[in-house]
Amino acid sequence: MSPQTHDQADRHDPVYDHLHASAEFTELRSRYRRFVFPATAAFLVWYLLYVVLSMWAEDFMSEKVFGNINVALVFGLLQFVTTFAIAWLYSNYSTKRLDPLARALNERYEQEK
Repeated sequence: MSPQTHDQADRHDPVYDHLHASAEFTELRSRYRRFVFPATAAFLVWYLLYVVLSMWAEDFMSEKVFGNINVALVFGLLQFVTTFAIAWLYSNYSTKRLDPLARALNERYEQEK
């Protein structure tokens, strides 16, 4: 670590420390976690279901849906759909529930520094 980087790491911003300890910052973290943890868990369960079915339910996964399209391909494509849906949901959630609080905290930080 260079001396300049080390000096910067040793300095604490008392305004940031004050905001970090505030109820608003705690609420912002809580709101973030309320979305991210369940969404991540749900996606991982959905993905693991796909993997488990692929490994131990070959007959089901190889079942033709139409033409040469089977259940496994549909499940695989739905993984992409789920990813985009979660990103869209997070964007909306963030815009409505996180961004206003983050902006208020940032304004407070700018005023106090």
